[in-house]
Amino acid sequence: MTDRHLSYIGRIVYVGVDVHKETSTVTCVCNKQIVKTATVQAEPAGLAASLLRWFPGATLYSAYEAGFSAFVLHRALTTAGITNIVVNPASVAVAANDKVKTDRRDAKKLAIDLADGRLRGIYVPTEEEELARLLPRTRAQIVEHRATIARQIKAKLHQFGLIAPSSRRMISNRYLREIAAWSLPPDLRVSLTLLAEQWRFATRQLIEIRRLLREQAAAQAELEKVYRSVPGIGAVVARTLATELGDMTRFANERALFSYTGLTPSEYSSGPSVRRGHMSRQGSGRVRHLLIETAWRALPRDKVLQEIFDRIAATRGKKRAIVAIARRLTGRIRACFRQGTTYAVGTYA
Repeated sequence: MTDRHLSYIGRIVYVGVDVHKETSTVTCVCNKQIVKTATVQAEPAGLAASLLRWFPGATLYSAYEAGFSAFVLHRALTTAGITNIVVNPASVAVAANDKVKTDRRDAKKLAIDLADGRLRGIYVPTEEEELARLLPRTRAQIVEHRATIARQIKAKLHQFGLIAPSSRRMISNRYLREIAAWSLPPDLRVSLTLLAEQWRFATRQLIEIRRLLREQAAAQAELEKVYRSVPGIGAVVARTLATELGDMTRFANERALFSYTGLTPSEYSSGPSVRRGHMSRQGSGRVRHLLIETAWRALPRDKVLQEIFDRIAATRGKKRAIVAIARRLTGRIRACFRQGTTYAVGTYA
């Protein structure tokens, strides 16, 4: 309960919020003491109103972990005048011997870390930016769904000995027409026909999304121009990066950009000893995967990148080398935005 006899005017209150689908657990810290713990309905505007009611006249800072709830709560809190950050769950330190995890402990950890200045917020996109991301993300979901259907069709063909286990022929409209002409048992024909209809429907959806992506690209011509100039980036990847990363000048420096994409190495420090390991994997996994795939495609198109890759791979292996190339390539794209130019192959040291 909040101490009703304590005036919060001029005080600073730090709020940790553990968000779930139906309820949110809140822990509030003031002067390094817990002054309020509560479980409330997961209604963003209602939570913001409750915080203002509990601590009239206080300056409020809050934090919650990024997740399924996205940024609706963040916008409700900031609209109410509360300074909020959204943090990457992987960036919240947990003691090695801490095996107990509860909502209250998580909210308390967030509040205390926020009060001690140990939390860093991730970039929160505007609602317009979130909406723009829907098309590329939906396309990726449909592509995966169609691939699943294709695997199911081939599994049934293999199950009844109609194709060899090693068959690599891709499902296509032509292949489906050939299958439809085969002499098949009735039950198998029905099953394959239904799956074929789903595959064709997903294909029509992808054609429509491709048209919408072209319209979106035309509306973001400057962004599109820079991303499409990068070796290894085609129309779909350009749209994904443009909507996920946007104009890279919004990142204060390359370190912030690499942190956002998860391309920074993890670090283990003890006294004067500093050891860097594998990628931290914080940030967007979707963007990180695309940047690494782009780096592989860029190598044969950019001799300078290929030389750097070969030099690093010779001593540290190809996996570390391609991550280094992805970082370098990403930094070059940011430089294009800063300088107002497009990517020039082979001109970067």
